[in-house]
Amino acid sequence: MRIRSPLLLGILIVSFGLGGCGKNGSANLAASGGKGTDNGRQIWHVGNGTEPQDLDPQAITGVPEHKLMMALFEGLASEDPKDLHPVPGLAEKWEISPDGRVYTFHLRPNGKWSDGSPITAADCVQSYRRILTPNFASEYAYLVYDYVVGAKEFYDGKLKDFSQVGFKALDDHTLQVTLKNASPYLMKIIGSHYAWTPVPVRVIAKYGPLDQKRTPWTKPGRLVASGPFQLKEWLPNQKIVVTRNPNYWDAANVKLDEIHFYPTEDISTEERMFRTGQLHKTNELPNAKIDAYRREFPEFLRMEPYLGVYFYRCNVSRPPLTDKRVRKALALAIDRESLVKNVTRGGQRPAYAVSYPDTAGYVPRAKLTGGLAEAKRLLAEAGFPDGKGFPSIELLYNTSENHRAIAEAIQQMWKRNLGVDITLLNQEWKVYLDSQHTKNFTLQRGGWIADYVDPHVFLEIWVTDNGNNDTNWSNAGYDRLFLQTLAAKDDQERYEIYQKMDAILVDECPIIPIYHYNRIYAMSPKVKGYYPTLLDNHPYKYIYLEK
Repeated sequence: MRIRSPLLLGILIVSFGLGGCGKNGSANLAASGGKGTDNGRQIWHVGNGTEPQDLDPQAITGVPEHKLMMALFEGLASEDPKDLHPVPGLAEKWEISPDGRVYTFHLRPNGKWSDGSPITAADCVQSYRRILTPNFASEYAYLVYDYVVGAKEFYDGKLKDFSQVGFKALDDHTLQVTLKNASPYLMKIIGSHYAWTPVPVRVIAKYGPLDQKRTPWTKPGRLVASGPFQLKEWLPNQKIVVTRNPNYWDAANVKLDEIHFYPTEDISTEERMFRTGQLHKTNELPNAKIDAYRREFPEFLRMEPYLGVYFYRCNVSRPPLTDKRVRKALALAIDRESLVKNVTRGGQRPAYAVSYPDTAGYVPRAKLTGGLAEAKRLLAEAGFPDGKGFPSIELLYNTSENHRAIAEAIQQMWKRNLGVDITLLNQEWKVYLDSQHTKNFTLQRGGWIADYVDPHVFLEIWVTDNGNNDTNWSNAGYDRLFLQTLAAKDDQERYEIYQKMDAILVDECPIIPIYHYNRIYAMSPKVKGYYPTLLDNHPYKYIYLEK
């Protein structure tokens, strides 16, 4: 018999239910399917990566927050668990006018908030007013104002009367939305993104101004939800517990009793929690342990395509990154093939453009080309031959051993290939996000996971006034092209415009694409109803634990 490594021996013990009790008294949950100290209840224990910014759907931006939103809130449409196509959510049906500009949503008569009050069309209208309020400054307001009549004018403060924006409550259960142009992919956004999720405005108003973020309405005992679960407990930096919402319209088909989300930035600690039975699923795995899982225990390892790009964001207002030749030199001096083979190790694809290849049939033609020789030429042309005179600049990343390993590898490449010195700085998630949104950085690790399955999602955020741009980069030609995409008559016309936008990004390099993601994590085979999806969205009401 072959002797396994201690790491895999620990997993093997867990798989047979022989491990001891771990933190918080949870015993062998990865193997037991929710038995042990859970007394046979369906309680799913899952790693969530980090402590969330907030639990307000209109004030958040990150993936860890999105995982929580899928439990607590539901949009007008929801997602099919296998392929994420839009399915009825708070709206039981909808119609789209022949010209594609008027959407009529019919809310469920039995739709209720978690406090038992009805969910109405007026709630929806007030929710959209809040996300579009200029003072609120939601980073995701563009997912609404790019499409709806009058919404951008209201957001910019040019239109004061919200009744002129294209949202109308025709009656308690009928919402009408009027668009500026036909937008064939809009239902994908409505079904998958929390920007379109109604919020309980009357409850929010009890705890502070509606145009203010981070008010205490999201605390346990106060947060009123619309999704399959409601907030039970929030212990900062320990765990967030959601429990079944009895007032959810489809409560009878929700299989889990509770979900316990663990915000663990230290992914080695998270992986140990999985091995010792405290988690059914990790958020990710340390890069250094992927090969061991792949080789010795593949039934726990999940590696799936993930519609996103890992990149470095440049603050183009800070020298020397004000010069696009410097930005492009840095981009060309990265050996992406070596990075994904030797550092990330999870089947990621090197990225030479921002757009993810073959998203809904779109393949970008523009790519970074030229290699190291061109990088050295550009740097010398910018006044820094062989790195001489180049100031030391700082690369910011959020705390994670994987991000650190990638940053250290690229730091060495830039020093070896260009003679450029880069210092590294890590910050915990919420501080890192504040630095990003206030543009208090020179170089910053970034990642963009698609909000919906369409190439538009990778290009819209670099428009000048987009709430997620955060580079200080502005290009009038790019902005004009973006407006043309919104009025394009079909996908072919739209995709040709995207080719021009991708070419501008490759030429200007406000961001440096590094690789396209794969989703790498460990999960117990006891978890059922959880299907691979390109967005890593998994409607929780379909998930259950095998007994």
